[in-house]
Amino acid sequence: MLVVEDARALAEVVAEGLRDQGMAVDVAHDGLEAAAKLDLAPYDVVLLDRDLPGIHGDTLCRMITDREDGAMVLMLTAADGPGDRVSGLGLGADDYLAKPFHFPELVLRVRALARRRPTAQPRVLRAAGLVLDPLRRTASRDGRQLDLSVKEFGVLEALLRASPGHLSAEALLDRVWDEHADPFTNTVAVTVGRLRRKLGDPPVISTTPGVGYRVGDPPGGPAGP
Repeated sequence: MLVVEDARALAEVVAEGLRDQGMAVDVAHDGLEAAAKLDLAPYDVVLLDRDLPGIHGDTLCRMITDREDGAMVLMLTAADGPGDRVSGLGLGADDYLAKPFHFPELVLRVRALARRRPTAQPRVLRAAGLVLDPLRRTASRDGRQLDLSVKEFGVLEALLRASPGHLSAEALLDRVWDEHADPFTNTVAVTVGRLRRKLGDPPVISTTPGVGYRVGDPPGGPAGP
């Protein structure tokens, strides 16, 4: 997701909190920077402050909703009157939250918007005996609960969303980490290795050289019931 907020301290606190929830988060501090980042990467949700320098939040909201990539917009504002909410939603925002806000409510609203996205998949993801619930932050294999780190959970979620297709290491780095991740790092391979060990045998994450990783049934047939 993309957090667009000109108050830098607030932007960083929100971004770090959302990353702790397993989300890949980029940050922009004005409308011009946000517009540039929207041209570079597809986002599921844009957390948009209304009163922005460069390009006003209202204008940026219209720009986002006119795009074809289907990003959902949660608009933030210090104004909380009924007229402000109506005008914000009238600009095309999908939800509206007044400052100050409770962070758990923000997380729930972001996840709800991601599920409402036109290209969103079912809330609970299933493949190869794996069951993952992004909202409850739970994952299991053949009924066995898995104890995963934030990044391991994010990698597994990304692979399940792409299943039965592949995701390259670069795609995983883009989806699970943020824009500051080193593209030359081996952190994806290390995280996938840890995840494979926690998932156990028979292996359900395969690697195709030059293509990437995928989740699928292990050799010999489906894993589990």
